[in-house]
Amino acid sequence: MQDADIEALATRGGSFFNLEAACADEIVDIALRLRPSQVTLVPERREEITTEGGLDVAGNSSRVGSAVRRLREAGIRVSLFIDPDPGMVRASRDLGADAIELHTGRYANDTGGGAALAELVEAAKIGAELGLAIHAGHGLTLANVAPVAAIPEIEELNIGHSIVSRAVFVGLPVAVRDMRAAMDAARRSGETNA
Repeated sequence: MQDADIEALATRGGSFFNLEAACADEIVDIALRLRPSQVTLVPERREEITTEGGLDVAGNSSRVGSAVRRLREAGIRVSLFIDPDPGMVRASRDLGADAIELHTGRYANDTGGGAALAELVEAAKIGAELGLAIHAGHGLTLANVAPVAAIPEIEELNIGHSIVSRAVFVGLPVAVRDMRAAMDAARRSGETNA
């Protein structure tokens, strides 16, 4: 994505615009100028191909808190992309976030007994009890989305890569429809198996 793409999306209007952004002053300044519906602050390291974990909101509370304050004062909803850790959930609320997005990467790579899913379930419950909107995403696919989609506190899943990758083979309408059907079926069943 280029700067011009973000400008075009921001001025298009008529849809919810969530800007995923690093917690850096120059990026927050861009968000303040563009006024997206929401900014999701994510960790960013130059050497990463994709996000490898959640934002350390507790360890960087001054920097993250300043960004959250500036965005909220401008009327922009703020979500923090964090690991499913109770301490990070509480720190997110303490810093004034409206929402959290739970990093599901550990769950997506978990081949064991479901401890990573149990962490997601616990973090979602704690966050909802604290009044945060709960989102989740990273590494979710048709094969693993059901248990996460069934967590009742989660109101949004972010699943771009899997859908777009699958769309190369089946087309975007089918890839989106199949993912939505898997999520809806899991939500109806309500079984997280955690």
